[in-house]
Amino acid sequence: MSILHASDVLPEVISPGRTRMIMHTDHVMMVVVDFNDGPHQFSDPPHRHPHEQITYIADGEVTFFLDGIPTYLKAGDMFSVPPDVPHTVQVLTNNARLIDVFTPIREEFLKK
Repeated sequence: MSILHASDVLPEVISPGRTRMIMHTDHVMMVVVDFNDGPHQFSDPPHRHPHEQITYIADGEVTFFLDGIPTYLKAGDMFSVPPDVPHTVQVLTNNARLIDVFTPIREEFLKK
């Protein structure tokens, strides 16, 4: 069993106003992503990956795009993404926190 105390971790800056914290096992990864750079006029560019993804909107509001189709989501909502399907979000509030779960783990997120 592993435990991660948020107070013991310096979140990784992934771009200005955006950070993430990661925890994983051999088969599943959880990533807490904080957007503190909103609201955004446009969505981020769509991306895809071979991982299955489930996301919980812990705070804020976003428009989620799955294969180009927009859906408004707010805190408490969730979405899933099948492997290799283009997706992205547009942050609608000043801040948003998304909690992503991936399987298999996203090796490219791990520090070498």
